[in-house]
Amino acid sequence: MTLVAVVGPSGAGKDAVIDGARRHFAADPRVIFPQRVITRPAGPGEEHRPATEDEFAARERAGGFAVHWDAHGLRYGIPAAVAGAVREGAVAVVNVSRGVIAALPEVFGDVRVVRISVPEDVRRSRILARGREGTADARARLERPDPAPEAGVDLEIVNDGPLPDAVASLVRFLEGIGR
Repeated sequence: MTLVAVVGPSGAGKDAVIDGARRHFAADPRVIFPQRVITRPAGPGEEHRPATEDEFAARERAGGFAVHWDAHGLRYGIPAAVAGAVREGAVAVVNVSRGVIAALPEVFGDVRVVRISVPEDVRRSRILARGREGTADARARLERPDPAPEAGVDLEIVNDGPLPDAVASLVRFLEGIGR
């Protein structure tokens, strides 16, 4: 049915908003929240499928990704099975780089883009507080330019208030897909 591509800068709270929506739709098999494969060890933050560089490259060569990209010195991939689930009627919600948005319709058909944003001061404090990156990596994330500034969005969520408000916005949007 639809891929919902959630985009936004590091520190905007994409993972927290997606996790809240995941909990809301836990009993609804129509809405899925596939884990990305990332060349980062398991740890705090987003639940993902960790992979070494070699494992990622092997999976890429074998056609194991519907789409993949590089950012922040890491490799990210959406498993190929997600495209099949979307073709079979699922609404899949995935955190992606804006740099791959143009490629998504060819793979998934119907794509909706949700951008999550936050004021820069809040974003800076979140990135520094999460402790997932060293100082240099945190600085690089804060200074990274938007990879696709011209990409349109279907929903903008400004995540600067209570998290349940941002989650409710995403939930309402997902409930409206396919009506």
